[in-house]
Amino acid sequence: MNKDASFSGELNRRDFLRGGSVATMMALMGGVELLAPAASRAEGIGVGNKVKVGIIGLGNQGREIVKSLGANEKAEVVAICDTYAASVRKVSKDAPGAKTYEKYQDLLADKSIQGVFIATPTHQHLQVTLDALQAGKHVYCEAPLAHTMEDARAIAKAANALPKQIFQAGLQHRSDPQRNWLLPFIRSGSLGQFAAARAQWHKKQSWRSASPNPDREKEINWRLSRATSLGLAGEIGIHALDQACWFMNRKPSAVTGFSATMLWNDGRDVPDTVHTVTEFTGGVQQIYEATLANSFDADYEMLYGTFASVLMREVLGQGKAWMFKEVDSPLFGWEVYAKKEQFQGETGIALIAGASKQESFTAKPDAITLLRSSPLYNSLGNFLENVSEQDTAMNSFIELYGADDQQALLDYLKTETAPRRKPAASALDGFQATVLAIKASEATFNKQRIELEEEWFAL
Repeated sequence: MNKDASFSGELNRRDFLRGGSVATMMALMGGVELLAPAASRAEGIGVGNKVKVGIIGLGNQGREIVKSLGANEKAEVVAICDTYAASVRKVSKDAPGAKTYEKYQDLLADKSIQGVFIATPTHQHLQVTLDALQAGKHVYCEAPLAHTMEDARAIAKAANALPKQIFQAGLQHRSDPQRNWLLPFIRSGSLGQFAAARAQWHKKQSWRSASPNPDREKEINWRLSRATSLGLAGEIGIHALDQACWFMNRKPSAVTGFSATMLWNDGRDVPDTVHTVTEFTGGVQQIYEATLANSFDADYEMLYGTFASVLMREVLGQGKAWMFKEVDSPLFGWEVYAKKEQFQGETGIALIAGASKQESFTAKPDAITLLRSSPLYNSLGNFLENVSEQDTAMNSFIELYGADDQQALLDYLKTETAPRRKPAASALDGFQATVLAIKASEATFNKQRIELEEEWFAL
């Protein structure tokens, strides 16, 4: 083996895994980084009255939500809730001053709370969400919305029946500034005709949490049982599956699944490795794979077109995207977009193979910067913005015209407020993504192909 070639390969792999040099690697592969203009990427949470919120469910995702809200100047975490006292104590340090609850009904009874974040296990979403909506709260519900189509439909219908309340599904990609900037770019035809899509999620971990209490251990390991979990395809894959539908603006027509337990043979009935093939109208297919048995190459999403491909992945917690052109692709104007990019918050010249800005990616941002650039932070931030906008508009309308004419108020919210909302997954978005996730999960569990009926996706 050529010594130089061996050294180069090891260096590239090491730099690639380090994260900060991913942009350099993409450039060496012939990719041009695509970044939103500085104005849209730098747009943050506005200054004003804080939104009083509560968090229900303090597992891994609930703890991340609390940390993200703690860094958001628009949020005031006034209450946290979990049935497990140890989890409440652990999270309290990240939510100083917040009231603590064991029963979520007691949290919902606090009239000062404007919005709640529901981060309980998927199979527990239904009743908590319905009760929160009934209590008049704005609701952010993690995705998938539920573990059955019936529960997901009930949640979405309840949310749609209350237009004065903001409901957001936790499909973080739909709030990500980078992806929202890419959306019209991808749909414009710059990639040519869609040919295929691919996504993966590789993370070597057991998914099992230990507890000295056997009952508690079973409860916190709900993801390892088919009775309560949609497995990798549904709990994790929902985001990549939804993104393909969203970007290509196409309906899925069928999904085929494969699965096996390759490493964690510990009595679980949820496989640790899955593959799905989703078919779309027009013949395009998306391949998705996820495994708990290996971490190589982490996670990313790809869209392949006849003129170019786009790779999307997180680098140091921030969404990034690169375009790889085909040699015969015509000029569609995408080069204008590619001339702008950011180097740790500064706008500079696009990183093109052979350019000299590679050193700009070596500086590692601080923890707060990383947190505030994450998809979760942006998703939660958009919810807070929309809640603030909605409540401000309603209060202003009632102050001017009174509360007697509810239809006039609804018309005002629909025509004046809704168009200004920050990008976020609606109840319908969350429901349709959940339906696809449920069927993808079913396909992987049973190793079968399922034709997707259009009526399943209708409310």
